[in-house]
Amino acid sequence: MSNLLLLIPIALFLGLLGLGAFLWSLRSGQFDDMEGAANRILFDDDDVAPPGNSKKFHQGDS
Repeated sequence: MSNLLLLIPIALFLGLLGLGAFLWSLRSGQFDDMEGAANRILFDDDDVAPPGNSKKFHQGDS
């Protein structure tokens, strides 16, 4: 029984701490762009050449 007297206030404190962190993240704009990261994975970045590779490789060249 004495364990509950210690664990219940700790659990309530941690719950309020988590709720406070969630509300802070809402107010600071952490969840503003929900679609950007989800759509960014659909696009390829193939038009950017790797650094140091300025020559194009042709199949006939060796």
